[in-house]
Amino acid sequence: MAIYFFDSSALVKRYVVEVGSAWVQAITDPGTGHRIHIAQITAVEVAAAVARRVFNGHTSKVDADTAMAHFRHDCLNQYNPLEITEQIISRAMSLAETYTLRAYDSFQLAAAVELHVRLNAQNISLGIPASVAPVMLLISSDNDLNNAATAEGLIVDNPLSHP
Repeated sequence: MAIYFFDSSALVKRYVVEVGSAWVQAITDPGTGHRIHIAQITAVEVAAAVARRVFNGHTSKVDADTAMAHFRHDCLNQYNPLEITEQIISRAMSLAETYTLRAYDSFQLAAAVELHVRLNAQNISLGIPASVAPVMLLISSDNDLNNAATAEGLIVDNPLSHP
């Protein structure tokens, strides 16, 4: 079992066919037992991405409706959403200034960093040595976000590297 934080650019690949979709689908398969975390705003970003695909003629309305039904089900039953708190907003503002990230990317990174901090604190409180503690991976298709996440000490992977 692994711990993943998905941003919307990666998670949308589970619901529409793009480069990296098979890899994302394999990771997010409930049978793997992986813990999948997302920021609350990811729901809005995925809905917008699917709607844009319909508007641009890349996806039919029927396929989009099916994808969104699956996404809503997974949000309720599989994903662990992180609430956008005042602390995450403050961190997102700082990250936006530091790395000149877009607004939603700043929120995504702030939520991932917050999850990373919480997991490390949990491991310490349970007496789990860092050498054997589960590692969180940030999964994103956005190079700017991935570069900033790496600079913040997170481990990242890009679905575009897994065609």
